[in-house]
Amino acid sequence: MLSRSCIRGPLPAAVFVVAITVAGCASTGAETATGAHATVRADERPAGPGPTGPSTGSTGPSSTQDEQRGATGSPGPDARTGVKPRLPGLGPGTFARIPADARQVVLVTGRGVNSSRSRVELYRRTAWGWQAGATWSAHNALKGWTDDHHTGDLRSPIGVFTLSDAGGRLPDPGSRLPYSRSGGFVVGGTGFEGEPLAGSFDYVIAIDYNHQRGTSPLDWTRPLGADKGGGIWLHVDHGGPTQACISLERAHMKALLRTLDPAQHPVIVMGDADSLRK
Repeated sequence: MLSRSCIRGPLPAAVFVVAITVAGCASTGAETATGAHATVRADERPAGPGPTGPSTGSTGPSSTQDEQRGATGSPGPDARTGVKPRLPGLGPGTFARIPADARQVVLVTGRGVNSSRSRVELYRRTAWGWQAGATWSAHNALKGWTDDHHTGDLRSPIGVFTLSDAGGRLPDPGSRLPYSRSGGFVVGGTGFEGEPLAGSFDYVIAIDYNHQRGTSPLDWTRPLGADKGGGIWLHVDHGGPTQACISLERAHMKALLRTLDPAQHPVIVMGDADSLRK
């Protein structure tokens, strides 16, 4: 989704668990994504809860029999398979926000509340608990994290959000999520550390914070209102902090697009380590 930090103006009307720290989609005001009738800034993508809850996109509680077995009825983590009864690093409050039907989680863990660096871990839920997959490094917003995201604050939203729509400038690499290819996924200029931004939106996945599910990541609909930002995405890393998005190496974005399966109801759990432990 696009937050005001990512987009300059309105657009035309027309598992795995990953641990990551998010800093926004774009790193400077110079970052823009240009569409046919509008200019969209890189970090104008939503950064909030997912669409399993009300129209705001927030997720609900997640008690299930499988989860209960994993948390209380099964032995501890299996050293051979890596299956864990609970997702590591998550406190009871955060864990309870994962929807009951979620079987893939992208866990994004930030180094600190004011840090723009994160770790991404993929997890898949089994009958016995959560099994770890790939681990990647990532960037998040320049100023770190917040549990009250607003347009232009240069912080990534903390929370549990669904992942339902993808797109990019390049052809679909084999995404299981609905993929919208568009010339609007264009960004230029340089980032906060002087790095070129070109190619950052070659592949994107909308984070369902203030994003209308079932629409292109470029859609400008903001269920929470414009002040709460939007256009917060997972996108290709440009080598520096973002405005609010989470960015991964190109190869890792392609792997994620091929892995996330709508039938598994994927979500992203993101925030700094201390906040996720609550």
